[in-house]
Amino acid sequence: MDRLKQYLDDPQCRGVVRSAGGGLKVFRRRGVADLYELSASEPGFLRGAAAADKVVGRGAALLFVRGGVAELYARVASTGALAVLRRGGVMVEFGEEVPHIVNRAGTGICPVEQLTAGTDDPDEAFRLIGQFLENQKQKQ
Repeated sequence: MDRLKQYLDDPQCRGVVRSAGGGLKVFRRRGVADLYELSASEPGFLRGAAAADKVVGRGAALLFVRGGVAELYARVASTGALAVLRRGGVMVEFGEEVPHIVNRAGTGICPVEQLTAGTDDPDEAFRLIGQFLENQKQKQ
């Protein structure tokens, strides 16, 4: 885990996952887009994996649980995310706990944190996040 944490020192790295088989994926985009795409395209990669991420809210936590991640380090984690991870059996370590993740503008709660506030079902969260990301693409 210490080695994974070191990746987070790179300003271009948002998160990193090491599969149980030793494969490595580095996330570069903000938010949950990279994690969602990995969950969708290579669902087995997360099973038993170790991960380190700069910011983990409820949405990311539900995706990590859905994928079967075994252990996770988050520099910043929301209270809701920590509850999801613990209920999901993920060994979790974090640097700072915050009540919720703040949106990029700093004006309110992160939209994915809000989107997933009403569910504890990782499959439902996966569906909701997929729709959200698709809507974001269409707006661009």
